Amino acid sequence: MLLSVTVVLGLLSCVCGENPAVQVVLTNKGLQYGKHEAAGWIQERLSKITFPDITGSVHIIFGNVDYTLTGITIVKCDLPEPSVEFLQNPPGFQTTISDLSIAITGDWRTHFGLIHDGGTFDMAIYNVDVTSVAQLGKEADGHPSVSSLSCHSQVGDVDIEFHGGASFIFQPFVKHFKGRIRDEIQKRLCPGVEGNIQSFEDHLHVMNVSVDVNEVLTLALPLTDVPIIGASGMNVGLKGEFYNIKTPVEPPFEAQPFTMPDEPSYMLSVGMSDFTLNSASYAYFSAKLLQLLITDSMIPPISPVHLNTTSLGKFIPKLAEMYPDMLMSVLVYAQEAPKFSIQPDAINVSIKAVAKASVILPNGTQIPVFTINVDSKFSSELWIDDGKLKGSVKMDNVTLTLASSEVGTFKTDSLESLARTGGKFVLVKVNQKLREGFLVLRTKYAQLVNSVLKKEKGFLSISSDVQVVLT
Repeated sequence: MLLSVTVVLGLLSCVCGENPAVQVVLTNKGLQYGKHEAAGWIQERLSKITFPDITGSVHIIFGNVDYTLTGITIVKCDLPEPSVEFLQNPPGFQTTISDLSIAITGDWRTHFGLIHDGGTFDMAIYNVDVTSVAQLGKEADGHPSVSSLSCHSQVGDVDIEFHGGASFIFQPFVKHFKGRIRDEIQKRLCPGVEGNIQSFEDHLHVMNVSVDVNEVLTLALPLTDVPIIGASGMNVGLKGEFYNIKTPVEPPFEAQPFTMPDEPSYMLSVGMSDFTLNSASYAYFSAKLLQLLITDSMIPPISPVHLNTTSLGKFIPKLAEMYPDMLMSVLVYAQEAPKFSIQPDAINVSIKAVAKASVILPNGTQIPVFTINVDSKFSSELWIDDGKLKGSVKMDNVTLTLASSEVGTFKTDSLESLARTGGKFVLVKVNQKLREGFLVLRTKYAQLVNSVLKKEKGFLSISSDVQVVLT
């Protein structure tokens, strides 16, 4: 159980590309916090655990007595906080529990010839030591794996008190039972630990290594390599690539390597390269989803300029002459996938788009009238405040270039000014939402606290402590 918690913290987290676009680092501070939380969780749940029957035979002066201890439950447990540490080669964990003492109760039954008897018993088990080593790995399809590498157990002593039935006959022979029962308990400890590890491995084997973000995108998170354990913690590399769910296509670029900053004072760090953002952009672009049809009904009534030939005719005289007093539409679509670039001072976005304007005739037919290339650049800031991810976006530049026209050549300066004004109006609303912020991470089981966001060349990272709520 303790192993499960520590591995989950490490694999928050997980065919694959050479370089991971997402890296998760679990520090020793995080490992020790997970160990502490797991110890309390185990202590709380031990009282709900039932054990398999213990059967055997013991020789007393009357002959052999067959016995069964059944309905064994824990009534008290003195569980010292376990010791958990990273192992570098092979990568994994070593977990040690020392001087564990348990008080249990149950029923006893004996069979001696034709005599059957039974009652209850109380048992105290002292100085139990268990050391388990679990190895972490990666399956061929990117699933994380865990396996038991070694296990050693030792039971110090056992005391038993029998109650009811003919217990007064058997109590003097407790010393004959103790060794047998101690050995029986001891030989079951490591198989139990290994069974829990195998159960967790079965869970990892079938867990999803991709997450559907919405009806369009899925995020692939298989491991790119086995976890790397160093002096300061464990690094788990994940693919971190977005795909279009219906038409998955690999982008014409690869994830570049990046090195996570060393943050031992935090429990956890998560880094994401700009490859992840660009893969999402390419997934939308390759599926032809980065387009928008703008009509006059979408323009606020208070706007001084509307999408009709009369309004735009002030900037394109021949348009109003050829098509007087008619509505228009503009189809805007990306010429290539928008490109994100994470830099220490900002996250920059470059967008190359095409705007095709059409006149809507009275019968509904749309006549293309001109096409404009639109090059725009934006920059954004991101930060974490009060447990929320917040940000702001500003427009750095917009350039309009006339690509073709059926209404004569015209200058695009005035339309460029209109585009800047309209863009700034939209960004006001976007920035209002960004300043409200979004929760960094809060689930039913854990939340990030004391989080700090840093931008580096090519990637950003969030370093944080974790509060775990185990249920």
